[in-house]
Amino acid sequence: MPCVTITHTTEYQYGTEVLLGPHRLMLRPRETRDLILTSFDLEISPAAHIDWSHDVSGNAIAMAQFDTKTMVLSIRSCARVELRAPTWPVFPIAPAAASYPFVYSPDDWTDLGALAVPQYADETDRLSRWVESFVMARPTDTLSLLKDIGNGITAGISYQSRETEGTQGPLETLDRGWGSCRDFAVLFAEAVRTLGFGARLVSGYLFNPLGNDVGSADSGSTHAWVEVFVPGAGWIPFDPTNRSVGSTNLIPVAVARRIQQVAPISGSFHGRPSDVLSMDVRVDVADAGAGSSE
Repeated sequence: MPCVTITHTTEYQYGTEVLLGPHRLMLRPRETRDLILTSFDLEISPAAHIDWSHDVSGNAIAMAQFDTKTMVLSIRSCARVELRAPTWPVFPIAPAAASYPFVYSPDDWTDLGALAVPQYADETDRLSRWVESFVMARPTDTLSLLKDIGNGITAGISYQSRETEGTQGPLETLDRGWGSCRDFAVLFAEAVRTLGFGARLVSGYLFNPLGNDVGSADSGSTHAWVEVFVPGAGWIPFDPTNRSVGSTNLIPVAVARRIQQVAPISGSFHGRPSDVLSMDVRVDVADAGAGSSE
């Protein structure tokens, strides 16, 4: 099993000394049956008081509190993980959910809640009509339908890396015909929610040792994809940017209903917007050798 190190460094430069407000950090990878976290270190300068907690989705949250003024804020996380996901996963979908449409159990439907409800306004049902074009028949194979939607996004929309903050809405991505991995993920999640699936956005990293996957710049970058809840199989990862299904080479950090909820770093400072001179983000995702075979 591959063993991977992820180093994620963010540095803010200010034009004058500023007092930093609380910063919310989502940088610790999520441990799953497909990912074993063997070490994690967090370095922050200036020194900060850190409180750890878990949010409603089970994401690890570090809240950093600062006491001194500074002209530079540096946040560096270093994680080491073992990736155990099979290259060709088999999903034990429950017989009752193998064909779409299916009905979630009352408990599943209640617990999924807003994750199964579209989050963007679509007064003319444009997204609904677009995603319906992938439903060849009723009933139809559930997993094939979800794969077709992901493949349709990749086939019809051009990928463009975008370093600026923010995410396009699903209709905006369809209109523009291009988007980043975040935009692809939002479009996919919203499309399947329109069909009644429960879906959540995932933020993390892509391990791309061969350099042939889309969404990983240079030695690494943050990445976004989607997990869809299918009874029996549970949460199935879909990466529409790379037309892939399953968690091979995916390193999840946070899951949420909206992409804005999984920002790696969010915080504030006391001063003027013009006091921010620069923000530099560097991500390195590297092969650290073979992991244990246990």
